[in-house]
Amino acid sequence: MFFMPPEWHPHTRTWMSWPVAGYALADPEASYRAWSDVANTIVRYEPVTMLVDPSERDSAARWLSPGVEPVEQPLDDCWMRDNGPTFLVDGRGALAGVDWTFNGWGRHPYAKDDLVAAAVLERAGATRFRSAMVNEGGGIHVDGEGTVIVTETVQLGEKRNPGWTRERVETELRARIGAEKIIWLPRGLTADYGRYGTSGHVDLLASFARPGLVLCHVQPDPAHPDHEVTRENLAILRSSTDARGRSLEVVELMAPETREAGGELVDYSYINHYLANGLVLLCSFDDPRDAATAEIFTRLFPGRAVESVDARGIFALGGGIHCITQQQPHP
Repeated sequence: MFFMPPEWHPHTRTWMSWPVAGYALADPEASYRAWSDVANTIVRYEPVTMLVDPSERDSAARWLSPGVEPVEQPLDDCWMRDNGPTFLVDGRGALAGVDWTFNGWGRHPYAKDDLVAAAVLERAGATRFRSAMVNEGGGIHVDGEGTVIVTETVQLGEKRNPGWTRERVETELRARIGAEKIIWLPRGLTADYGRYGTSGHVDLLASFARPGLVLCHVQPDPAHPDHEVTRENLAILRSSTDARGRSLEVVELMAPETREAGGELVDYSYINHYLANGLVLLCSFDDPRDAATAEIFTRLFPGRAVESVDARGIFALGGGIHCITQQQPHP
């Protein structure tokens, strides 16, 4: 039976998509630098394959390390976590993946990006399972032992899955990724409902560090609109058990002190990190809490290097390091 392994499971490679014309290139140099910093760091630890729209062939060649493998693919956007496949393994050497229905976070008719998952799975030699549910990889976090965390405003959102019930979503998650216990958080960070937001992706809110241990984004400022959001999430997680019946241990990650960029509220979050082979890649924000957060991750992942990349150029477009990467697990 296929299931979605956790991010710390050994990887064969990381998949990414290179920025393409549109809002992602409103400031081309900032986007090229941010995406290339992530890819060029990860490739020192594991292979990286970068999908590149034909129109951006030259920019990718200029900015990416020679170790990053470019693959031409028509693209609408550059968020591999969301329009790419969710890879699955069966524990017996087989590789598969879920091709979720993608509709641009309920906002955009991204026809090219809805074909990305199938193209990646074909190139990876993986069996493809198409899902009728509109979903993105940033909307789910798993422990690899049957537990998944989601948010109500993503999977149950009217712009994604109108008419779907919680029970129908849970049935699909059980069928597609091997979920046994689904933990529902009510909503995401306030800024994630803005112009480039995802309407509540969980990969800004909470993530598993290992089975039984969850990292949770916490906004300590009572005057901040995310204070109550994160307090509610903390209460839910602390009162939850996982698929094995364990009470969850919760580690709080304080939100960066930075509240705004360009006059707008930001959703900067250290939850949006990426685990590669031997590496924890953290978002940094030139913020006073960057260093303390890196120390927490060093304690939690003693066998991994902890590196940081300035993610402000990615968050300006609606996401972070986790949002632009997708792991292919070793089967």
